[in-house]
Amino acid sequence: MTRTPDFSLSQGLRVPPLGRRLRLGFVGGGRGALVGTWHRNGAWLSGQWDVAAGALSTDPERARISAADWGIAPDRAHADYRHMAAAEAARADGIEAVTICTPNSSHAGIASHFLRAGIDVILDKPMTISVAEGAALVALAKETGRVLAVTYPYPHHAMARQAQAMIREGVIGTVRQVVVDYVQDWGTAPEDPANAPWRRDPAVVGRTSATGDIGTHAYHLLRVTTGLRATALRADFHRCGGAAALEDTAFIKLRLDNDAPAHIWVTQAAPGNACGLRIRVYGEKGGIAWDQEDPERLHVSLLDAPTQVILRGHGAGMRPSAERLVHLPRGHGEALTDAWANLYSEIGITIAAHRAGVDLPEGLVQYSDGAAGLEGVRFMTACADSAEAGSVWVQI
Repeated sequence: MTRTPDFSLSQGLRVPPLGRRLRLGFVGGGRGALVGTWHRNGAWLSGQWDVAAGALSTDPERARISAADWGIAPDRAHADYRHMAAAEAARADGIEAVTICTPNSSHAGIASHFLRAGIDVILDKPMTISVAEGAALVALAKETGRVLAVTYPYPHHAMARQAQAMIREGVIGTVRQVVVDYVQDWGTAPEDPANAPWRRDPAVVGRTSATGDIGTHAYHLLRVTTGLRATALRADFHRCGGAAALEDTAFIKLRLDNDAPAHIWVTQAAPGNACGLRIRVYGEKGGIAWDQEDPERLHVSLLDAPTQVILRGHGAGMRPSAERLVHLPRGHGEALTDAWANLYSEIGITIAAHRAGVDLPEGLVQYSDGAAGLEGVRFMTACADSAEAGSVWVQI
């Protein structure tokens, strides 16, 4: 008996609404690629996807070995993404979406190929390395009628979503200032074998390094948490670590569209910092702070009241939009892997609904579409424009 699709989320994020998992392909992300592991594990844990095909490396032998590691059938393991797109589009059981986790400069070309083949695209950030490429990709997704999603995982933490809900409810009143840090240390030494050298190569990443790599995460977290966007910014680029052609540190001042000031500090050359993404939002009634290294706690400080610490879990002040992202009781830790799974769940439900011709209720799930990806590209481009002009204010 055919199961009636359930898009109400009454059974939770990790139950496929179509009664089957969607078929997913991968380009890039094979053996030895850390980002590919995050994407793959998120897709598997989400319960929404079967990884059915891949062009996991441009090296044919590595592609073959990686496909075997992932349980991909030999006839669906490809050494070339063009061959993969054509072969999968021709199959009755072909992939319905593809995840692209390759170096930045290749994103636009690969994504365009799959969109034209009728395959939805899930793209690692930054979406492209130029605004022109990004705008063309968004236009192509609209023309082909396909979903274009960009993978910013941090807002898919339950407590990041809780912060968003409380701010939009007006718990802290009108937002008056925002501070976001994303602080790492791997770029302090001249070389770090754990991080791909291409992250510092202008031919691959474009005009920014740390700003495009982690600064886009910081700005996106500000955008989705507060609902505000920057109208202008001023960026100072620095090289505080090992030898590099591009910045490893940036100090960015922003003017938000409600005239509030904001500040973003990103660095990959601050010894003792592993992955310190922190956001603090202050309004007329109080402040909210969240730290992705301590992701299960949200600190809410209202004027003339004790600071409240809200713990991830069910009930006890959790808002419905955040509680949907909770999978375990309090005391049983959830962290970045669960955020990636939530991301792939919310994208999967969106794609399932799109392919079924169903309009999801507004706010039922959230994901970053091509427009959000293009905002990230505009942000990093404006930062480069400002820094190269002597750290002047520029409009976005």
